[in-house]
Amino acid sequence: MLTTNASGYLSTAFAALLLISCGNKKKAAGGGPDAVKDYAVVTLTPRKTTIHYDFPATIQGQQVIEIRPKVDGYVEAIYVNEGATVKKGQLLFKISNPQYEQDVITAKASIKSAVADVNAAQMDVNKVRPLVEKEIVSKYQLESAQYTLEAKQAALAQAKATLANAETNLGYTIIRSPADGAIGTIPYKIGALVSSTSTEALTTLSNVGKIYAYFSFNEKQLLDFSELVPGNTLQEKLNILPDVSLILANGAQYNEKGRIETASGLISTETGTASFKASFPNPLGIIRSGASATVRLPRTEDTALVIPQGATYELQDKHFAYVVGKDNYVTSVPIVTTANDNGLYFIVKEGLKAGDRVVLEGVSTLRDSTLIRPREVKADSLYSKSE
Repeated sequence: MLTTNASGYLSTAFAALLLISCGNKKKAAGGGPDAVKDYAVVTLTPRKTTIHYDFPATIQGQQVIEIRPKVDGYVEAIYVNEGATVKKGQLLFKISNPQYEQDVITAKASIKSAVADVNAAQMDVNKVRPLVEKEIVSKYQLESAQYTLEAKQAALAQAKATLANAETNLGYTIIRSPADGAIGTIPYKIGALVSSTSTEALTTLSNVGKIYAYFSFNEKQLLDFSELVPGNTLQEKLNILPDVSLILANGAQYNEKGRIETASGLISTETGTASFKASFPNPLGIIRSGASATVRLPRTEDTALVIPQGATYELQDKHFAYVVGKDNYVTSVPIVTTANDNGLYFIVKEGLKAGDRVVLEGVSTLRDSTLIRPREVKADSLYSKSE
């Protein structure tokens, strides 16, 4: 049998345990740091949404023309600045070579001499003809005079051709813009010796009224494209594609839409890619040749899994989301995503499935195996911004 003192000790210990138990229940119920907290969650269901695929691209103008001298000489004048926008026919450069001016002067003098010879030969023909008619001289003298006239006329024609050639060469010393466009770099300065065989051009002219963004599909992307997009030929598939967007180097979206055109349907054995180009209007000339950008191709999916970007966190270049289990404990899972067009949501490609409950907010405060009190959010109200 227990003594009176022993019985008192047991009663005291039982009361202490009861108080500790009640205190823990109060903390769990909502007072202390270990209290279970509410978190908004959504049950993933397949939805119709737009996914975009990004491809790095390089920009080229509608025309890229090398401006080269056709004659030898020194750069006498440069009438435009690098990067300037010019019109067709606008003066760009002047090449100095006195030889071409002298050739024109010489050719003009030769024409005057040839004209005099023609006139003299014509006078001989005119003088001999009546004498032949009166049978005073032989007709062979008239034929000789006529042959001489024809020879002098041919010499005159040759002199005129020489003048035309000299004037053409002299005209090549004045270089004008062959089209509207933007001037590139100008590697030569005034006084530099240039020729038609120079390695570098005087400059380049880019017609950027319309620009092309060149990008590539790898072999897998090309096969996926062929399988997913309807059409019997590559061109038919391209024709039904939606308009594409251009993302500039600063991350801004260009305000003009473009169309994808075939650049090369062949797969390069060196790179394993097939080249394409997207054409964009560039009425203000904002985009220049040589720029880098990203071609964004939209595609609509009928059964995509979509979650807000705020429901994810990034760790070591990977995205994670918290999934709520049946017992309301959360587990972080890695996911593969792509952004939708409005930038508010991620389309989940791997890591989640339909029916999963995902924590929507406060993910930075969670840890694996944390017990939460889920507060269900209706998917329709959540995704209304994206539709």
